Amino acid sequence: MKKIIIVISFVLLATTSYVFAQTNAKFGYINSAELMQVMPGKDTVEARLTEFRSSLEQTIQTMYQEYQGKVTDYQNNAATMSQIIKQTKEREIQDLEGRIQQFQQTADAEFQKKQGELFAPLTTRAREAIDAVANENGYNYIFDTSTGAIIFFEKGENIAALVKAKLGI
Repeated sequence: MKKIIIVISFVLLATTSYVFAQTNAKFGYINSAELMQVMPGKDTVEARLTEFRSSLEQTIQTMYQEYQGKVTDYQNNAATMSQIIKQTKEREIQDLEGRIQQFQQTADAEFQKKQGELFAPLTTRAREAIDAVANENGYNYIFDTSTGAIIFFEKGENIAALVKAKLGI
């Protein structure tokens, strides 16, 4: 079964390569991760994300300190507590554990959302610059090597310098 898949993949690759060679397609490539590292405004976005992350971590730290206080109080006074007070304190501790876990999950999702929102303008500017370079220079295809989809393509050209020039970097 694996051999059949490998043969089919090879045939598709060979056919695709032949078709592209016959159409005189112009290929280019860029590492978008490297481009994002030098984008103007990236440092500001990262500073805002760091600030946002710090505020989330501070809230979690406060919740954890409250949790530690309740656990310590319970451990120190459990011997003198009635059964109903013990059960109430245990429920409080369990509820707080649940809230901390829920907040952590929500905080992770909020951080990812914020990251997407803050990086969206940079990503859009990069995409527009790549599209403009492709159109101005007659490229038919541009591959993003940061995704690992293509390791090597003999007829490709690295357009990073053109895109950076378009962005004024």
